[in-house]
Amino acid sequence: MKKVYRVFATAVSVIFPCLGILIPRSLQSVVLYLIFGALFILINIVPSLEADSLRTRKLRQCLKGAELLRFYMVASVINAVIWVADLVVHIMSVTYGFWVPWLLSALMIFLTMSILYWNGCIRIITNSSQAGIVNKTISYFCAWFFPLIFAFVPGMIKRAENEAYFENYKIGVNEQRHAQQICRTRYPLLMVHGVFFRDFKPAFLNYWGRISGELQLNGATVFYGNQQSAASVDKCGAELAERIKQIIAETGCEKVNIIAHSKGGLDSRAAIARYGVEDMVASLTTVNTPHRGCEFADYLLSKIGQPIKDKVAATYNAALSKLGDPNPNFIEAVTDLTHEACEKFNSITPDSDKVYYQSIGSYMAAATGGRFPLNLSYNLVRYFDGRNDGLVGEKSFPWGQNYTFLEPRGGRGISHADMIDLNRENFECFDVREFYVQLVNDLRQRGF
Repeated sequence: MKKVYRVFATAVSVIFPCLGILIPRSLQSVVLYLIFGALFILINIVPSLEADSLRTRKLRQCLKGAELLRFYMVASVINAVIWVADLVVHIMSVTYGFWVPWLLSALMIFLTMSILYWNGCIRIITNSSQAGIVNKTISYFCAWFFPLIFAFVPGMIKRAENEAYFENYKIGVNEQRHAQQICRTRYPLLMVHGVFFRDFKPAFLNYWGRISGELQLNGATVFYGNQQSAASVDKCGAELAERIKQIIAETGCEKVNIIAHSKGGLDSRAAIARYGVEDMVASLTTVNTPHRGCEFADYLLSKIGQPIKDKVAATYNAALSKLGDPNPNFIEAVTDLTHEACEKFNSITPDSDKVYYQSIGSYMAAATGGRFPLNLSYNLVRYFDGRNDGLVGEKSFPWGQNYTFLEPRGGRGISHADMIDLNRENFECFDVREFYVQLVNDLRQRGF
C-alpha cells in the first residue's frame, strides 16, 4: 500500500502541472484541474503513509520532507521535458498564438514544483539533525540554480530518510530494554574530555554529543571532569582528583568509573597515580588516547618558529579563557602530547593494581573520512605515526588489561571526533551511541 501511494503521489506531481499542455481547454479540463488540484494538495499534506508509524513528530516530518523532495525530483524532470517538447512542436508546426497558454503552463509548472521543493526542504531544515547547517544553507541556494538541485537533493533525501528510520529504531530499542537499565553501573560514570574543549556546560554543548544522553536513558549516572581544556597533564590530573573527591563526598558513591577521551586519558592516569584517588576509581577506560604521544607533534613543535608558536598560543589562550579556563596554556598542553613527553610520563606514572584499565582506538580509512580539521591533519599524522584517527596514531592507543581496536566495514573509518559523537552524525557500520551503551554494560557485568 505504501509503495502504491508513492507511485500515485508521484503521478499526481507529474500530471497536475502539465494538464494545460496535455489536454485541450474544455469543461472536462476544468474538472480534471479541480480533481488533480485537490490530489496535489493532499500529497503535500500527506506525502507518506509510512511516516505516521514513526514515534516522534520530528522523524515523521523528516520522512515526509524526503518524500516530497523525491516527488519533486521526478516531476521536475518530466515536466521540463514535456514543456520543452511542447515548445518544439509548436515552433516546428509554425503554430501562432500559442505563447500565452504556453507561458501560463510554464508558470504552472514553476509554481507547483516550487511548492513541492519548499514544502520538502522546510520540513527537513526544521526537523532534521543530520542534514547539518551547511547542507541546509545549500538547499536554499539550490532553489535558484536549478541544475545544482540534482547534485545535492538526492543526498539530502537519503540523509533525512536514514535519520527517520534509524532514530525511530533507536527509540524502539531503548523502549524495549528500558526496564533492564543495562547501563546502571555499581559506580557512576565520570566522562573526561580531551584537549581544547570544555564540558562545564554539557546542557549547552555536550562534548560527548548524544552519548551521555543515551547512557542515561539506559540507567547510567553521569558526571563530567570539568578540568581545564588547555593545561599540562599534571595540572589537569590534580583538577580531576579534586573532582573525583567532590563527587564521592556529594553522592557517597565510594568510587567512579572513568571514561576519558584523548588527552583526558593521560589526565586521568595522572590523577590516579599521583593525587591520592586510586582507591576512589574502579575503572579507567581511555578512548583514542595518545599514551605514547604523537610524533607529528614533536615535529611541529621543533619546526615551527617561536614567533608563530607564540601567536598561535596567544590566540588559543584568549579563546579558551572565554570558555572558562582560568589560566590556559596552549604550549604546555601540546607539549605534553609529544612522543618524548609521553615516554617520560609513562616512566613515572605506574598503573594502580586497584584499578581496571582498558583502552579503545579507531582509525580513519582516508582523509575524506573525517571533517575539518582532521581531514587536513590525517596525511601528516600518517606520515609520522602510520594508521591514525586524524590526530593519534594506532600504536599509541593500547593501554591496560583490555584493548579494543575498531575497524568498521566500508571506506570511511572512525575519526578522533567520531569517537565522542562530536558532529552528532549517523553513519554506516558504526553506531557510536550503542558502542558506549555496550561498553558501560560490560563495566556493569564486571561489577563496576
